[in-house]
Amino acid sequence: MITFAPGPSKVYDQLPQYLQEAFEKGIMSANHRSATFMNMYQETETLIKEKLHVPEDYKLLFTSSATENWEIIAQSIVERASFHIYSGSFGKKWLNFAQHLNNETASLKLDTETELDVASLEIDEKFDLIAITQNETSNATEVRNELIRQVANKFPNKMIAVDTTSSMAGIELDFKVADIWYASVQKCFGLPAGLGLLILSPKAIEKCNRKGESGRYNSLSFILQNASNYQTHYTPNVLGIYLLKRSLEDRPEIQETDQMLRDRMRQLENTIAQSDKLMMLVQNANTRSKTVMGISGKEEFIQEIKKAAEQHGMQMGSGYGPLKPTSFRIANFPAITDAEFDKLLTFLKEY
Repeated sequence: MITFAPGPSKVYDQLPQYLQEAFEKGIMSANHRSATFMNMYQETETLIKEKLHVPEDYKLLFTSSATENWEIIAQSIVERASFHIYSGSFGKKWLNFAQHLNNETASLKLDTETELDVASLEIDEKFDLIAITQNETSNATEVRNELIRQVANKFPNKMIAVDTTSSMAGIELDFKVADIWYASVQKCFGLPAGLGLLILSPKAIEKCNRKGESGRYNSLSFILQNASNYQTHYTPNVLGIYLLKRSLEDRPEIQETDQMLRDRMRQLENTIAQSDKLMMLVQNANTRSKTVMGISGKEEFIQEIKKAAEQHGMQMGSGYGPLKPTSFRIANFPAITDAEFDKLLTFLKEY
């Protein structure tokens, strides 16, 4: 069964090879204070910077998931309050979690068909951090790189934090325009779930040090203290980090992956546009995700097409939250092979 679910999604076909290598090298038994682990951490950080074009002076941290980063950012970096820009369920969850820790938290909810209007965006001085959900997995929308750049230019004194859970390692991101980026590996990285990434600029690290929050299990100051020696503050997912490193070694630089996914998405969009039965969940090309496609329809139709896909050996991703009954989602992630993607297109054309 080929899965097109948007996470956990299909892993790279080379994963069995990587797992065997990890076993033979003793990675699964490696101590996280050992030279073996510290070298692996350093090599992984170097590969992230080389392959994804992350600035050299940014720092890679490992967490358990993208979700854990919500708490880390809210408790260890936000000094007064955060302002959240989002359009769907996961952005709202980030907002709700921040509000739980700080009731001064506020937000702007975007319509799925309407781009962020940066020119008219007003954010009060009391908000020291702007949180942007760049790629909203639940409703297949995105905020373009250029708009994030415009936000950063308009509010140079505010910290920018960006959720790229279902786009990092899939599309090329302009990391230098924001200070905090996070993701999980079970989407565009093509790996099993259980590892989160948090990437910080020197400004974000300085802000963390200035706030001085400490004493918790996942206090960022504690994480950074260990990361300065390429260690983690807890016993980490050592295997997951090895798989990330090993996978990055075999991946091209991000501009090649970005172009491949954009080309595939255009094919998928054309297939849907020519269909009498299929309709894209997001009509505006400027707000439509490049890594997740949403298909909308009546509940009966959604159930029928998902069942038909399974009969052809393909699993579609269910809709999420309030969209669950009337939509399904298709992951456009790098681990999906050309042959698998062609099979998907043929199925959709013939359905």
